[in-house]
Amino acid sequence: MTTLCFLWHMHQPFYKDLWTGEYKLPWTRLHALKDYAGMVEILAEFPRIHQTFNLVPSMVLQIDDYATGKASDPFFDCAALPAEDLTEAQRRFVLKYFFQANVPRIINGNPRYRELHEKRDDFSIQDLRDLQVLNQLVWFDEDQRARDAELKALLQKGRNYSLQDQALMVRKQQEALARVLPVYKAFAAQGQIEISTTPFYHPILPLICDTEIASVAHPGVVLPRRFRYPDDAKEQLQRARSYMQEKLGATPQGLWPSEGSVSDEALTLAADCGFRWAATDNGVLARTLNRDAGVDVTYQAYRWRKDGRELGMLFRDHYLSDLIGFQYAHMGAADAAEHFLSRIRENSQGREALVPIILDGENAWEWYEVNGRPFLRELYRRISDDPALESVTVTEALDRFEAKPLDHIFPGSWINANFDVWIGAEEDDQSWERLLEAREFYDQKKAGVSEEARKLAFEELLIAEGSDWNWWYGPEHGSDNRPEFDQLYRDHLANVYRALGEEPPANLSYPILMSQQGESHEPPAHPLRVVLDGEVTSTFEWMGAGRYRPDLRSGAMHSGGPAVREIFYGCDDGHLFVRVDGSKEAKFGIEFENGPSAVKVAKGTIVELEAPRAGKRFRLSVTQDGLPPTTVPANGWIELS
Repeated sequence: MTTLCFLWHMHQPFYKDLWTGEYKLPWTRLHALKDYAGMVEILAEFPRIHQTFNLVPSMVLQIDDYATGKASDPFFDCAALPAEDLTEAQRRFVLKYFFQANVPRIINGNPRYRELHEKRDDFSIQDLRDLQVLNQLVWFDEDQRARDAELKALLQKGRNYSLQDQALMVRKQQEALARVLPVYKAFAAQGQIEISTTPFYHPILPLICDTEIASVAHPGVVLPRRFRYPDDAKEQLQRARSYMQEKLGATPQGLWPSEGSVSDEALTLAADCGFRWAATDNGVLARTLNRDAGVDVTYQAYRWRKDGRELGMLFRDHYLSDLIGFQYAHMGAADAAEHFLSRIRENSQGREALVPIILDGENAWEWYEVNGRPFLRELYRRISDDPALESVTVTEALDRFEAKPLDHIFPGSWINANFDVWIGAEEDDQSWERLLEAREFYDQKKAGVSEEARKLAFEELLIAEGSDWNWWYGPEHGSDNRPEFDQLYRDHLANVYRALGEEPPANLSYPILMSQQGESHEPPAHPLRVVLDGEVTSTFEWMGAGRYRPDLRSGAMHSGGPAVREIFYGCDDGHLFVRVDGSKEAKFGIEFENGPSAVKVAKGTIVELEAPRAGKRFRLSVTQDGLPPTTVPANGWIELS
């Protein structure tokens, strides 16, 4: 029997400014419409499928605020206001932000939304109202749209929405938001899902305990002044368990530490707070065991024991989890499900195996056909129909499998088994410095203020300890909303000072963000003469070539290393030459507008390609690991002069 153990991690940053009471960004609300309830409700069709859902308490708090009418955000306010009443500032806001959605799947999937996206200016009142309504409707769960007659009618209408339609859209949102938490309570009570949790505001627990721990995984990393507040870490853990019991009726037994980040100190605190199990990545397991974490060691249960404490442990299959997160959106649902299960059968080889699949439960689906529901149905049906497969919760798995002992854990996260995403870059270290200054100021002033002021200041500190702010600092990740994240982080810190009766320091008025390079393109300076041998034959061979660098930053999800870091290209009289700096395992092709071209390839220190020139623009096709090809650029072409 092969036992699959799915854990879907549901998480959004804390977007509420406690000082003003305003929610600054809409993503908790929008994902509550699209993902949170639907991901659980689909399991009603597959009673054999048991799963674990990890809910971040600060996300649950925000959902509850929206469901009870206590929350709003400027995005929703602008969607709900009659188009005729929008101020000029609100109108500009709508045109700037209401196209923040996946273009191929979400925007282009709706003819009127696509039409408005291509227009982008000179909007009539009717254009604005259609945009206000469609920008919200496309975020509703696909299954909910199909079974709710009012939602279905709104979508079928397609354009020329009225004030009554706009009001209906607002009411349907409220209904959808109100059903999210009851769905989790009901399925947990039935035993089909287990609810685990994360420290309350999603901090990187080992770094809150002691930022110096980052140097274990990355010796020589440039660190800020030491931040060491293990009592804050314990508060985040204790509050998470009690809050989830209060809101969902069951005390979580399991912990997905924020970003799978673990250390012996963090696990000790988790055990002290009553957690029975924790999970992280098999990259951490590899460094713990000081060996490759192949399926023979990944597909097992473990028990961590240290200083009289113990926790059950699972380590995610990084590769298979990332296939769902980043690759299967490019495949048909049946092919993706079959590829996934074939890999599991190949890995398990008929023996008893526990396969931990752990990943983000929301951000991937907008890249899939119909929000990923066809893929999930194919996958769950095939598991249900196969007597050699079962899907269980983490607690069910740990109760069945004998655990191997661990006497320590290597300190790291699910990303490269280190903490580099959150500390070590200049922006990251500035962020930690601002946090430490506010934490030290709180310690100096807390005794001299009212209990209400002290609680507010401390709450803002706990929020600022969340991992999400530093996710967007540093070179790894990009988003159109990075300036808003930066501002909100500094607002939380400024509120610490305000709550304690002081003016915030001037340095919180200035962005921590610095300029950051994304996609770049330099056209060729002159024709090339290339020897196709996979080597840089001379200093002059690629001098003057065109140079294209894709945006290597990830977004809300973190993908693995890129197959293409940089492309150099140019032509002679009749041929296109391309040099690829990146993976040598991938297969590369050249496509012109009229289709793929015959290509000669040479691989050595670099990858060089030659093709007859057959058009005015081209792109690379990239195939690896037996998955469908992707293109570079991901959208569009490289123009040839």
